[in-house]
Amino acid sequence: MHPDYARIYATIQRIPRGRVATYGQIAELAGLPGRARQVGYALHALPGGSPVPWQRVLNARGEISLPGASGARQRTLLIEEGVEFGDSGRIDLATYQWRPRPARRR
Repeated sequence: MHPDYARIYATIQRIPRGRVATYGQIAELAGLPGRARQVGYALHALPGGSPVPWQRVLNARGEISLPGASGARQRTLLIEEGVEFGDSGRIDLATYQWRPRPARRR
């Protein structure tokens, strides 16, 4: 496994049910700014049955990037979590985007 993938997966696992994040947002939060594509590569490398909630990661426009059956599965999983899609097929990031609280300084 690529050494950064564990950080990416740990970040994705923090996204609450019913919320979404963008590839770029995950890269930033995982300490990998500017590496949105690497987040996509990490998700592609996930083994089947992984507990990582991959369906909660979208592109910067609030759209599903996966084609075909995979994209349809992602949409179904998000709808089951209460995420709504607009008429354009996009998710309103102002409503559903995960906004983690900043880490508290000691």
